[in-house]
Amino acid sequence: MTQVAGKTVLITGAGMGMGKRHAERAVERGAGRVILWDINEQAMAETAEPLRRSGAKVDTYVVDVSHVDQIEQAAASVLDDVGAVEVLFNNAGIVTPGDFMSHSAQDIERTIRVNTLGIMHVARTLLPAMVQAPAAHIVNIASASALLPLPYGSVYAASKWAAYCWSESLRIELEDMHPTVKVTTVCPSFVATGMFEGATAPRTTRFLTTDEIVDAIWKGLEKNKAVVVAPPVANIVLPLRAFLPLSIFDFLARKVFLSYSAMKTLKGREVVKSNAKESPIPMSRSAR
Repeated sequence: MTQVAGKTVLITGAGMGMGKRHAERAVERGAGRVILWDINEQAMAETAEPLRRSGAKVDTYVVDVSHVDQIEQAAASVLDDVGAVEVLFNNAGIVTPGDFMSHSAQDIERTIRVNTLGIMHVARTLLPAMVQAPAAHIVNIASASALLPLPYGSVYAASKWAAYCWSESLRIELEDMHPTVKVTTVCPSFVATGMFEGATAPRTTRFLTTDEIVDAIWKGLEKNKAVVVAPPVANIVLPLRAFLPLSIFDFLARKVFLSYSAMKTLKGREVVKSNAKESPIPMSRSAR
């Protein structure tokens, strides 16, 4: 079982929503140090300050995970300033509303950079030190949309399908090569953090509260579960898609469960963007 007490925990997308709650949970579990990464400096400060007032050791770094240069600079600073990360929550993610033809090239590229390439590069930069630790754990946030098609969210779904397959592949590699590092892949349905504002939960499901999904993730982390799917009913998706004729599966998804129209009314929330280019840029950091 993975224990967080006394360990160094790093959370991306820590300014709000699930990331903020993971930071609070890490402090509650007695983490030795909590490192927050987010593009939104103000939101991240609002997460960090109450934790610092409680006596926790919290470091904050302004990082846009869609830019590999920022990830590499931040990771190097963390390794120099703090040392190896022992628990990593690859939590940062974005979604762009609209059908595929309404997306700009920038929308598509940024979604893939944050949701797919970002988590890969964060892990890539931190893993060499993690494998040297006595025990470490990576939690990668994919999505239930990695388990079935998601019309009106096709690019988001593609980014999460890739995240899911990469995370599971990484888990198996590490079991072979570095078994002290565990990997948990998380596939949540809609979570009420504002990210999916306007979307409609499919029949038989509902929007999860932040506490519900964070509880499920931490139970999975502490029990070294390979995959956490929430709500549990989403576990039936892959067997249904594997055994039913595609026409019947599509009928059920479109007409019965209404999952194919769930994203049609998505409004989402405004995505904070940096002005960074692909070349190296300054990176803000604060610590206590």
